[in-house]
Amino acid sequence: MKATTIITSFILATSAFAEVKTETITIAMRDGVKLTADLYRDDAIAKAPVILTRTPYDRTKQKASGERWAKAGYVFIAQDCRGKFGSAGDFAPYNNEGQDGYDTIEWITRQPWCSGRVGMMGGSYVGAVQWQAAAENPPGLAAIAPQATWSSFYRNLYLGGSVRLSLISGWIAGNTPKPEGVKPADMSEALMRLPLSDVDEAIGWPMPWLDAMLTHPEPNGYWTRLDLTSRLPELQLPALHVVGYYDFFSRESVGNFMIMQKQAHDPKTRQQQRLILGPWDHGSVGKTKTGEVEFGPEATVDTFASQLDWFDRHLKQDPSALSKPFPPVRYFSMGDNVWHDAQTWPPEGFTATSFYMHSDGKANTRQGNGRITREAPTGNQSADSFRADPAKPTPSNPITEARPIKAAVWGPVDQSATEDRDDVLVYTSEPMTEPLSFAGNAEAKLHVSTDTPDADWAVKLIDVHPDGFAQNIARGILRGRYRTSLLKPELMQPGKVYEITVDLGPVAATIAKGHQLRVDISGADFPLYDRNPNTAEGIFGNKTAIATEQVHHKPGALSRIVLPVK
Repeated sequence: MKATTIITSFILATSAFAEVKTETITIAMRDGVKLTADLYRDDAIAKAPVILTRTPYDRTKQKASGERWAKAGYVFIAQDCRGKFGSAGDFAPYNNEGQDGYDTIEWITRQPWCSGRVGMMGGSYVGAVQWQAAAENPPGLAAIAPQATWSSFYRNLYLGGSVRLSLISGWIAGNTPKPEGVKPADMSEALMRLPLSDVDEAIGWPMPWLDAMLTHPEPNGYWTRLDLTSRLPELQLPALHVVGYYDFFSRESVGNFMIMQKQAHDPKTRQQQRLILGPWDHGSVGKTKTGEVEFGPEATVDTFASQLDWFDRHLKQDPSALSKPFPPVRYFSMGDNVWHDAQTWPPEGFTATSFYMHSDGKANTRQGNGRITREAPTGNQSADSFRADPAKPTPSNPITEARPIKAAVWGPVDQSATEDRDDVLVYTSEPMTEPLSFAGNAEAKLHVSTDTPDADWAVKLIDVHPDGFAQNIARGILRGRYRTSLLKPELMQPGKVYEITVDLGPVAATIAKGHQLRVDISGADFPLYDRNPNTAEGIFGNKTAIATEQVHHKPGALSRIVLPVK
């Protein structure tokens, strides 16, 4: 595959020891389509390892990063993905990234300035393309640093059968050509459209990729090409996994680490995995503040320094980097705001502990009598009920003038206003007399019923501060018909009590002395997740029904939160 030089320029580095040369090139893929890339290198270094980033978000924005890597003794290449900015071809999300990544790496390893070892870095889409290329086993790919990304695109978009609606709708709208003169509709209104296949029309123009993703709610054959998870154990590849608890990719990124550390066929590869897990959402990795919560200076992480250490270790195989301590897991505990090292995730030394829900049947709102304790109910307590109305779904965050429903965020914000809604059940502990610390994967085990053939249960784990600030620290959702299987949905029989498990994802936190542990349960988490119409009419249906949902807590039907407690 031939590379053609288009533009050459020279930039004098601020360092007296490096002159960084930048060069814009094209690299031909196996089908003849040419992808454009910017190359950064120090001519004084004859051969060096290469850091590759492949992006749909404009390679030219990587200029500062490229110069920094070149000054650190690497060749850096930023490439526009197929059909984006300077690259030819048509952009189809994730469709060509595996083979294009392979072809690019193969070309790189043949260049005289390449040492023969290539690493890849970047987050989100730019992280996923690393796994896609790795699954093709390109020659020379020696290490990756995927940040906040997936190995199964279905699990990126869907949780418990519910789709991350605002996330994928906004992303696809921003990456699908808009017809000239078309003004997008208000997203808050568009996200309410049923059936889901019409959301693109509600936004304002056809988006076939969005239609397809929203109308395939089960991990069937449609998603097979973008499910690499089963292939991860075959890889012989060091990987630095970085993600935050509030990131919509948290489960996927942590899961990728766990698979590579525990299931990789190659014993050496198992020992070459690292996870950094912090108090961040998708846009705040390494920063101190996420949402409305300031986690303090300890939350800061220099991601470049972490990546440099990683690639010095695995690409340069530098003795000083190899001699540094290497804890496989470094995780941040929210609340006490302290970093911990561990050998695995979940970390050892924590015990699954149940916290049981109680009430007199009136747990609605934070003013109700919902309680949570370590003691299970011994008497026959009345079930709690709420009405889930798809026309007025429980919002993901309290709606304010500055944050309309379309602007819902994944990070921590004060949930108090939402907890004043009658369609939210609230269970709160007494103030802690001693700190409660937990780290691992949390879940809710609920006994539920509904009067409709389908319904959702959305759960939030809350740290209530003494001033009343209700900080969400974990969340999850389950669509009733997928309670036993995502591939074989079963409708719910009205009035029948089912035990369901709602995954709350990875979390580490300390509920401080004087704080309270709280659990919120509702029938929607909109628009972070789509609404359940409650009718079981099917994905192309547009009818809705109000569901009366119940949570039961009595002997034989003990609803509880399970936390890995120290």
